[in-house]
Amino acid sequence: MNTHARVAVPASTNMEMDSGLRLYFSTIYAHMTSGLAFTGAVAMLLAATGLTSALASSGLMWVFVFAPLLVALTLGFMSHQLSTSTSMMAFYVFAALMGISLSTIFLVYAGTDIARVFFITAGMFAAMSIWGYTTNRDLTKMGSFLIMGLIGIILASLVNLFIGGTMLQMIVSAVGVIVFTGLTAYDTQRLKSNYFEGADYKDAMFGALSLYLNFINLFINLLHIFGNKE
Repeated sequence: MNTHARVAVPASTNMEMDSGLRLYFSTIYAHMTSGLAFTGAVAMLLAATGLTSALASSGLMWVFVFAPLLVALTLGFMSHQLSTSTSMMAFYVFAALMGISLSTIFLVYAGTDIARVFFITAGMFAAMSIWGYTTNRDLTKMGSFLIMGLIGIILASLVNLFIGGTMLQMIVSAVGVIVFTGLTAYDTQRLKSNYFEGADYKDAMFGALSLYLNFINLFINLLHIFGNKE
């Protein structure tokens, strides 16, 4: 994940920049929202048709659990080589794979809990993204700590796959909420700085992916904390 210092903009160009910046973020949020909707639709469809249970019982679900991570890593390493259209297609393929992976939550949590946590997540995400967009504070240093925290979460989650400890899961989820709320603000500010440095439509697609991932991970961690397993 790249870090960029905030860039000062001459007053004479503020109006033009504001108009372009609004369009840039509208594109980011539109794709992020579409990706989330697509993920949710795939997850609900699989759960409703019983395909989730079939995949889980066959063991194939593990393929779809790790597939989004592999796609995200591939996109990160090949971002400069992909065309805009390919980046867009890859984003929605990723969203579909994430939907297959997330469909398992309907086997574990009640629909009311999933809906409640989703709206909590949406409120927290919106608040932190707005703060990241409007604050004059440079969040670059905070981002470095958050990324270290993210690495720690990934390692602890991998360990917990084999241990299966409930307490460790709750600790990881609590730390995850802090990390991904912070990353939402940090990434929003980073994307704003990217715009002033000449970001284009493809950059907006990868910006949508960054915020999408923050939302999904925040949602999952909040669900682990507040959801009641059936």
